Amino acid sequence: MALLRIGAHNGLRCCVLGLTATVAVLTITSGADARYHRRYRVHYAHVEHHAEHHAARVRHRAHAEDYSPPTASIVVDGNTGQVLQATNPDATRHPASLTKIMTLYLLFERLEAGKLKLDTPLKVSEHAADQDPTKLELKPGQTIVVEDAIKGVVTRSANDAAVVIAENIAGSESDFAKQMTQKAHALGMSRTTYVNASGLPNDDQITTARDQALLGRAIQDRFPRYYRYFSIPSFVYRGVTIRNHDRLLGSVEGVDGIKTGFTRASGFNLVTSLHRDGRYVVGVVLGGRSAPQRDAHMRELISEHIKEASLKRTAPVITATPREEPPPAAVAKAQPAPAVPPAPRADPTPTSTVTARAAMGSTDPIQPLLVKTLSYRVASAQTATLTPMPPLVAVPAPVLPQPAAQAAASLAAPVETPQAEAPRTVVASAEPTPPATTIVPKSRPGTREVAPPGAALPVTAPVEAAPPPFKVEATAEPVKPAPPAPPMPAHARSGWLIQIGAYEGEDEAKQHLSAAQAKVGGNLAAADPFTERVLKGDKAYFRARFAGFNKGAAEAACQQLKRNDFDCIIVKN
Repeated sequence: MALLRIGAHNGLRCCVLGLTATVAVLTITSGADARYHRRYRVHYAHVEHHAEHHAARVRHRAHAEDYSPPTASIVVDGNTGQVLQATNPDATRHPASLTKIMTLYLLFERLEAGKLKLDTPLKVSEHAADQDPTKLELKPGQTIVVEDAIKGVVTRSANDAAVVIAENIAGSESDFAKQMTQKAHALGMSRTTYVNASGLPNDDQITTARDQALLGRAIQDRFPRYYRYFSIPSFVYRGVTIRNHDRLLGSVEGVDGIKTGFTRASGFNLVTSLHRDGRYVVGVVLGGRSAPQRDAHMRELISEHIKEASLKRTAPVITATPREEPPPAAVAKAQPAPAVPPAPRADPTPTSTVTARAAMGSTDPIQPLLVKTLSYRVASAQTATLTPMPPLVAVPAPVLPQPAAQAAASLAAPVETPQAEAPRTVVASAEPTPPATTIVPKSRPGTREVAPPGAALPVTAPVEAAPPPFKVEATAEPVKPAPPAPPMPAHARSGWLIQIGAYEGEDEAKQHLSAAQAKVGGNLAAADPFTERVLKGDKAYFRARFAGFNKGAAEAACQQLKRNDFDCIIVKN
């Protein structure tokens, strides 16, 4: 019996030990199985991600292969506006993300006008955050400062950032798109229509290679300060480095931007600006079959035509001018189309000028300023009394019912220019006497004595001060009207002048006048621009000036010029 109890006890203990071991084994197996399943799920997710990425690449290649319109391209000499190369330049195409060039153009306008600043926060809406990639992954209710939005659009081509810009400027993306189209037509982009701010697919959003080349030049002319953003190679946002999609930056000498684009319907697009050894060209390729093929095509175009570009800037600054909008009509869908002549422009341009421009291949939508040039020689300071002037050229005076001896002689006065430089000697042409007045000569400093025609006319006039006005007395006797005086040139009008600089070349002075008038507008838009040639020793300089202001208007216009990065001074005429 004792042996039986001992055996049963040992058997029970073995059973308990076996059960414990079994539970332990099961526990270990369960833990290992859980860890295995966790590793499997991670691995599966990783494989699934790669599968999706591979599928996306396959779809991307398929989209590129489905694109059928032939490539459109153009190369324009930025210094002259002459077309150096063109293939289907006026055939309609979808711009894709080239749309964002105009989005930034309108943003730069607000920055220049002071309505926004680079550190201004922009609100992110649900609509903006909901845009398709590529994007910065902005969330509704967040903000992004203007400068980060610009960099995000330039480098990653962020669709959410583009819509944020649109909504904060115009209130809605659709209203902003209308402004984009209006600005495009004002610049001369007559075949371009925008319907969104990002370039995401839309059948009604169309452009041409010629229009994009014009925009690529205009944004540089208009906003040289902000255009530099197109040349940044990368951008760090929230700790992540984002590289610019434009692979020509840093790999082709002289390339400074500006934008790439791709959708299934557009193919691979590119606008490129290049400055090299004084030459400046803007090239456009639309509809490439792949990014490498598009980039290679642009390299080839630049290499072939850069040496044909001019070293001298003769094209006027491209500015937006009001144009008559076409009546509402169905917008043509982008399709393969042969090159067609550009649509007639709304601005009145003489036929001869249009013909000449077409002959040279220029795409400039505006005419250069008509600027007068005056010549002066700077003289040394004069403190002694001036020597007697030679006899003045007689100007017919009004015929009075009095003896001929009472006829008044014409007067000529030196033009005073109170500046901080040495006084200059200027001989002005004689002016006719007003028809209904008789001048009463009086001898006093700063005046001339009127003598009968042919008599010597000594003049005493201090250089430092302008002559006070002559006293005039009305005559009560009828007079015959004098012949109308010729219109006075801008530099001879009374009032104030604005000078924006003195330059070694006349063309350079004219270009600065044109740029200032186009950029500032306002009172300056109605002013008379002219250049003034001044000799200092053997060196000639050209002053760039505007005439036609009173003092208050001149000061206001000068302040506006300074806000737009132009130096200026006001001068009493």
